[in-house]
Amino acid sequence: MLQIKAYRTLTRQEIKKIISYERKVMKALCYSAKLVAGYHLKRNPDLAKRYAIASSKISGARATLRLIDDIPMIQYALEYGLGENEPDRVMAMLGVTANIVDLLYYPIEKICWLSEHKIVNIKHADNWDNANSIFWVLSVYLNLMRTLRNFWLNQEKLNRNHQLCNPTNIDTKSLAKHRLELMSIIRISMDFVHAVSTLPKGYLWGGKLSTFQVGTIGTLSACLGIYQIFAKRRLNK
Repeated sequence: MLQIKAYRTLTRQEIKKIISYERKVMKALCYSAKLVAGYHLKRNPDLAKRYAIASSKISGARATLRLIDDIPMIQYALEYGLGENEPDRVMAMLGVTANIVDLLYYPIEKICWLSEHKIVNIKHADNWDNANSIFWVLSVYLNLMRTLRNFWLNQEKLNRNHQLCNPTNIDTKSLAKHRLELMSIIRISMDFVHAVSTLPKGYLWGGKLSTFQVGTIGTLSACLGIYQIFAKRRLNK
């Protein structure tokens, strides 16, 4: 007898997790290809060129996918409001500022995308590219500050619990989440190093990282992100 298997509808949260995982995998593929291209730049220029093209194509696909991120970002910013649910005013201030920066960053990135693909003739395209890099740096920096602040608040909470009760009684899940937060700090710090490297020469370390260095940083960041997705899934079981 033929059995028909019923598939349940994915929740909105599950769909967001799947999309996040796919984006992280694409990032890993993009930067691992860039890493190989940088490594073989002088050893095997032909191979380096092929991997550089692959990295460029995947990077272009990632940029195209980000074109549809506006609506979720606007929805998130509206739901976030003035950060009433944050643990303190510093977190709320950082959150609101980060949302404003991201709401400005996405349209600028779209203008750069339209200019790059010759869809619209943009005057002073280089200035738009520089603005895009600046807003990317600001976005990553604010995200890093929020993560550091959250890590510090959680550390204080764990320290208080450590003083009030036996260390062996401290929730292991809370400790695991705290370690994942530390991993987020490392990952976002690498993203910040990468973002600053896209700034014009003369600004911090803008333009000073080699293809191999950018590929290494991007690959490590993506791999950490993928690991965190699976680690969080295990914690939530």
